[in-house]
This record gives sequence, C-alpha cells and structure tokens, in this order.
Amino acid sequence: MTETGFLGAALRSRSLVLGAVLTAVFVLAAVVSFAWVPHDITSMNVPDRMKGPGGAHLLGTDHFGRDILSMIMVGARTSIAVAVVAVGIGMGFGVPLGLAAAARKGSLLDEVIMRGNDLVFAFPSILIAIMITAVFGASALNAIIAIGIFNIPVFARLTRGAALSLWTRDYVMAARVAGKGATRISFEHILPNVTNLLIVQGTIQFSLGILAEAALSYVGLGAQPPLPSWGRMLADSQTMISIAPHMAIFPGLAILLTVLGLNLMGDGLRDLFDPKIRRVGR
Repeated sequence: MTETGFLGAALRSRSLVLGAVLTAVFVLAAVVSFAWVPHDITSMNVPDRMKGPGGAHLLGTDHFGRDILSMIMVGARTSIAVAVVAVGIGMGFGVPLGLAAAARKGSLLDEVIMRGNDLVFAFPSILIAIMITAVFGASALNAIIAIGIFNIPVFARLTRGAALSLWTRDYVMAARVAGKGATRISFEHILPNVTNLLIVQGTIQFSLGILAEAALSYVGLGAQPPLPSWGRMLADSQTMISIAPHMAIFPGLAILLTVLGLNLMGDGLRDLFDPKIRRVGR
C-alpha cells in the first residue's frame, strides 16, 4: 500500500479516527498542563469545596475546593506517563525475549522463557504491586514497575507466536544460507515484519496500563498525594458521591474516554494493517 493509499484508508476508518481524536484530547490536556491549568491544584479553597460544575470551575471542585478540571489535566500526565513507561518496559524486555524464544524453538532457552512467562501470568499486576509496595513503599514508580513486569510476558508471547510463522519463510531461509546468525535474522528480518502487531498490541496495553494505574492509585498503591491521579480522585470521592457526584463522574469519564479511544485506535490499526479483515468505510 502506498503512503497516500495508507493515509486514505486510515481516514476512512471510523474507529481509528474517533480513537485518535479521543486519545489526542487527553494527550493534549496532559501536555498543556505542564504550562497552564485553570487553577492551582496545590492550593485549597475551603469555601468553594464540593462546588458543582459551572462558573469559574467548569467541572466543579473537590472536597478541598480544588478545581477538578485542573486535577484531571494534571492527572492525565500521571496516567499517561505510567502507561507509556510500563508499555516501554514490556516491549523493551518482552520483544527480545520473544525473538530469542522463536529463534531457538524447542531449546532450553525457549522453555525457560515461556515457563517464566507463565509464572508472571500467575500473579496479577495488583498482587505484584502489593509485593513491590510491601518492600519499597507505594509510589508511581513502583506502579510502573508492577505494570511493566506484567507487560513483559504479553509482548514475549505475541512476538514469539508471530515470529515462529516467519522462520519458515523463503527470505529467512535465504538469509540463513547467506550465513546470517539467528540474532541478526531476528532483528533484520523478523522484527520488521512483526512491528505492525506490536504497535496494535501496544495501544491495547497502553489502555490496560491506564486502567491498572487507576486501580492501583484507587487502592493507594499508585501515585501518592499531592500528585494527582484519576484513580486517587475516584477513591477520594467514594464517600461523597451522594452529595457531590461530579467528583466521581468526571474522573471516571476521563478514564472511560481515554481507554475507549485507545481501544478504538487499536481496533482501527488492526484492521488497517491486516488486509484480510480491513473493512473499507468502517
């Protein structure tokens, strides 16, 4: 597919366009928050506590009188940063492990890598976070480590599964005949052909990373005050939802729309990269 054809197909994909727009809104909010927010999130304004949406506070205020819109904007960069680094950890370790396992299928290395993946999958990220927190304390960094560790076997399995089918291709056989080693073939010939799958899976894991960060922050294992987090905002609002529902609604919508946008974008990218299931005008 030519570059023009690819762009045209991307613009015709409703899932991809809608997902990209939703994702861009929150990424833009996170970027803008570094330079400007409507109100200072570090200052409390008790007379304006739990104020409803409208006026000077577009989305209302929380139980400390802080502007919820400003909190969501700053919380966006916390959630996005945690998810990006966690997915980066998963890709950085998982992809080479998957390539190595596929290159040496049936060997001891393959068995060790895959059984190690099974071991990590046996422990959900929340349990890994609890164990890490018990040793090092609750923080955004420990949330990143916990989510990142859980992402490693996801990318390792995906890479291995995709790479195994490529090792029987003619161009790989030609590379082996030319004297190239398994490592060189993996990075020069296998990796470029599984990149599309990794991009799609990356968007999905990105959305799951945001959900995981929100869940960890909700139970007090993620970002710690005064650093805002969408999960922490939900936790703070749970006892006041009957008198100030906006405190829970808006952070919840932020999580919902961001995850929805990433999932739609991943679905659109999958259709775009796979000609067998591409649906024109979706």
